[in-house]
Amino acid sequence: MSALATTRPTGAEPLLDVSGVAVELGGRRVLHDVDLRVTQGEMVGLVGPNGAGKTTLLRAVLGLLAPNEGRIRLEGLDPVGARGRLGYVPQRHEFAWDFPISVAGAVLSGRVQRRGWFARRSATDLDCVEEALERVALTDLRHRPVGELSGGQRQRVLVARALVLQPRLLLLDEPFTGLDVTTQQLLTTLFGQLRREGAALLMTTHDLSAAAASCTRLCLLNRTVIADDCPAALTDPAVWLEAFGIAGAAQLATMTAGES
Repeated sequence: MSALATTRPTGAEPLLDVSGVAVELGGRRVLHDVDLRVTQGEMVGLVGPNGAGKTTLLRAVLGLLAPNEGRIRLEGLDPVGARGRLGYVPQRHEFAWDFPISVAGAVLSGRVQRRGWFARRSATDLDCVEEALERVALTDLRHRPVGELSGGQRQRVLVARALVLQPRLLLLDEPFTGLDVTTQQLLTTLFGQLRREGAALLMTTHDLSAAAASCTRLCLLNRTVIADDCPAALTDPAVWLEAFGIAGAAQLATMTAGES
């Protein structure tokens, strides 16, 4: 970690513990020396320029990429063993919206990690689907084909699909991109409720003003962690310059303006 990095929470046992992680893709080192801990009740915004390795880090936490160095643990388990405890909301373009499936069917597909592909759906599965649909205000659309949904409705499907696992840790990849104001407000309220219920959230985002308003911490990432602290403490232009290059001052100005 950079010498400019700030302090992180101590004391509470982390739900997510990333220690000394390095990831190489195609022979190129995308991440190195990444340390990150997320504890119960936190919402951490993972911010950095394009190509900084934010999505790569999420995929490593999910167990889709194996670190070349370091380790990742979720409550003591490796990413593969912890998959049933993780909820993941990908970017909308990663889901096959032309697949002939209903809203409820798409949400139910999130239970695969718990019940397997060929197991019969149980009463518990259906209860979890109904609860997830209610939380994202999609109960009335449960039978609608996903291909007929608006962008905001599709994003809510993806969130419900992650919540159906009742995860301890929720990973969100740019969850607010391209959303209408109503959906942004609904999801912001929901994420706050999840925090208060004891879940932890790790979110990649380019919207720094929104992240500063909703996140308990911001983690500035550019292949490694540059700084990690509560938004109000990240006022040193040097850490933003290190994370974003010459655009750092503009990023800091955007965040500050969002708080005023």
